[in-house]
Amino acid sequence: MAKKHIAVAMGGYSSEFEISLLSGGVVCESLDTSRYHVYPVHLLKEGWFYLAPEGTKHAIDKSNFGFTVNGTTIIPDAVFNTIHGTPGEDGYLQAYWELLNIPQTSTGFYQAALSFNKRDCLSVLQRFGVSCAKSYYLNKGNEIHKEEIVKIVGLPCFVKPNRAGSSFGVSKVHDMEQLLPAIEKAFEEDNEIIIETALIGVEVSVGVYTHNNEVIVLPATEIVSENDFFDYEAKYLGKSQEITPARISEEETEKVKAEAQRIYKLLNMKGVTRSEFILQNGKPFFLEINTTPGLSKESIIPKQAREAGMSLTEFFGILIEEAFVKN
Repeated sequence: MAKKHIAVAMGGYSSEFEISLLSGGVVCESLDTSRYHVYPVHLLKEGWFYLAPEGTKHAIDKSNFGFTVNGTTIIPDAVFNTIHGTPGEDGYLQAYWELLNIPQTSTGFYQAALSFNKRDCLSVLQRFGVSCAKSYYLNKGNEIHKEEIVKIVGLPCFVKPNRAGSSFGVSKVHDMEQLLPAIEKAFEEDNEIIIETALIGVEVSVGVYTHNNEVIVLPATEIVSENDFFDYEAKYLGKSQEITPARISEEETEKVKAEAQRIYKLLNMKGVTRSEFILQNGKPFFLEINTTPGLSKESIIPKQAREAGMSLTEFFGILIEEAFVKN
């Protein structure tokens, strides 16, 4: 069987581009080179290019997502999407690749756009009975009524950019004085923000993916942050423990895994997703879903895949083969 040409897309235009480059690097070194020709493709604000092993950059032709090496033009058979944030997690690139008829490993453009917008995603899922924290929405330029916000969500609360990842711009607010600075910080990342009640309980992260028409749930991970919450330092600078499988009861494990699977199906997802929950009094409250979750060695999904008995080579191979499945 001829080897498929796989472009591993990494980088992006958001604050998360460095983390994405780490994810992309792990995918490149893990993919089975007996089955795939693997090409690290950097999509950055300064340009799109294939980075060859010797360090030379080959520009991407945006008309077909191809590139030319030594006189040969290569158009990928599929894209392994490892871009966190815009434009790889919010639907832009998914729509572009779909127009070019190039399969890619993450979910479709509409599902990506919907889930990247925390406010819209929560609004949809609440209609299906998914439990979420109380929330308050603000757009840049809106009048800020501190008393009204606190009356609705209470204290402590979280102030988050509506469309950002890796906890950039997120603050935990304990008193009224902290609210305005937290709102200003969140507006640096996005012109829409969401303010939510701080739920008290165990934070759990659950990976879900599709294989052979079956929606499969990975082992749950418990997140114990040394910081006030699971912020950037906790995620990437070792300030947290991520315990897989989570130290929760069998009943709680079944509940949170069933809810993660239900949300994946409700949103008509594809590829691998990672859903975040707080278990409060044994009940899972949904926080958000990531459609291009981190795949670096420190990331949660690779740990869950290994706990499920898969090597990263096997797991990433499944994601590529699923990209070719027409739904």
